[in-house]
Amino acid sequence: MMQHRTIRAQGGTVHYWIDKKENAESIVFTHGVTADHTMFEKQVSYFEKAYTLLLWDVPMHGRSRPYQNFSYQDTAEILHQILVREALHKVFLVGMSMGGYPSQHFAKAYPDQVQGLIALDTTPLGLRYYSKSDLWWLKQVVPMAKVFPTAILRWSMAASVSLTHYAYQTMRSMLVPLSKAEILEQMRVAYTYFAIENQDVSFPFPVLILVGEKDCTGKVKTYCKAWAKHTGYPLHFIQKARHFSNADNPEQVNKEIETFIITIRQGSDSHASL
Repeated sequence: MMQHRTIRAQGGTVHYWIDKKENAESIVFTHGVTADHTMFEKQVSYFEKAYTLLLWDVPMHGRSRPYQNFSYQDTAEILHQILVREALHKVFLVGMSMGGYPSQHFAKAYPDQVQGLIALDTTPLGLRYYSKSDLWWLKQVVPMAKVFPTAILRWSMAASVSLTHYAYQTMRSMLVPLSKAEILEQMRVAYTYFAIENQDVSFPFPVLILVGEKDCTGKVKTYCKAWAKHTGYPLHFIQKARHFSNADNPEQVNKEIETFIITIRQGSDSHASL
């Protein structure tokens, strides 16, 4: 059963939820921009019996509001503090969309604590992937969003990332508590600090890239293809899914994550027996 806990950080109070299992692998789920931990409902119900699960509301999101002086490096340090407190020494990271950036910054800072990274409809850290034009267009997202009335903005955001009714309703439910000003500020900070803190990284552990086959959010699919080509990381497309693929097609996403974890576990067991 998930237990709700909080940790005090320099910018405010951060909320997280944890369900511990003895002698089980640990999975940390990190949500996307304007969302919160509830976007992983279908993953929790699938993995809760056999895994230790940790979900959190990233600073400035969900119940971790208000929060001052956001940065991705700060989110990485907060996640580290949570793992130390909970005595989770090795984890699998699942970062969805924006959630891929705290996950990658944490993985760079604390690679020995990571067993594997599942990059879910997110994009890579790395200077090589983003042109000046890409970064310019990133800055235009918030100004363009400003012209929409609040109700239409919520509708368009939920509709653009979802293919199924369930995914649409889940995204809508996370947007409804947010004012237009909060939505725009979350987007502004997320995109601004991605560009500011972007850096070249390399990881000494396995990485799996998952992306919805119909993901039409920005150039996510293009970046994922370039990421896989440059690194050799496996890239799997989630069928019948847009950007919110873990809600559009949770069955495939859950199986992809589980197979990835089992493969790494079996590899570790075989090395230990040598």
